[in-house]
Amino acid sequence: MEKSRFFIEVAYFGKNYHGWQVQNNAISVQERLNDALAILLRVPTETIGAGRTDTGVHAKQLFVHFDADSTGILANPDRFLHALNGLLPHDIAVKSVLPVHQEAHARFDAVRRSYEYHLHFEKDPFIYAYSSFLRDIPDVEKMNKAAEFLLGKQDFSCFSKSNTQVFTNICTVSRAEWIWESEGKLVFHITADRFLRNMVRAVVGTLLEIGIKGKPISFMEEVIASQNRSMAGTSVPAQGLYLTEVAYPYPVK
Repeated sequence: MEKSRFFIEVAYFGKNYHGWQVQNNAISVQERLNDALAILLRVPTETIGAGRTDTGVHAKQLFVHFDADSTGILANPDRFLHALNGLLPHDIAVKSVLPVHQEAHARFDAVRRSYEYHLHFEKDPFIYAYSSFLRDIPDVEKMNKAAEFLLGKQDFSCFSKSNTQVFTNICTVSRAEWIWESEGKLVFHITADRFLRNMVRAVVGTLLEIGIKGKPISFMEEVIASQNRSMAGTSVPAQGLYLTEVAYPYPVK
């Protein structure tokens, strides 16, 4: 029987996982999802996600595709979601399921991805796993001026983890800004067509070199032009990073 293709929208809290992608000797979100689907659909089921997140990083929205028989439990989306969420651990949730055309691809069809990085400045044991703690408040205006150098299409090799297997380090960034949000939380918002591995955490670390350590605004321009990872700032901790949106040229909800 010919299988149909489906997109599912997934959210997860990344603390207990070594990232999204299946690994040989570590627990991943993808492994947990594949296992739950295999139990529910009664056949081994492989998923492909819109991208990978690193160890400890969270996702408010990640789209995943898989192929399955549409005449079974997937004929009733509400029943499917209820059953799948019942098989998944508390820190992974499936929010929607949608049949798509057979050539739809969760990774290659995505046209835009957005991330947030969360900072807080008062020690709080209840949010340490959700946000990164800083003792000093940075110069936000200065960091936002530096973030303007990120906009547009350019080579971001300086923010990429070394030895990654990608065909290009060129990305197009359409948004990069810091915004104060409720309860004294500072959030960095960044949107691009694609991201390199470890890119957002390296970008935030570089901006904090400017906002806290006194580097000039032009330091960001110099780092990007260098295409050298050693010029950029240290990667910030994973727990403050969230994948928040993945967009496609067709409806997925």
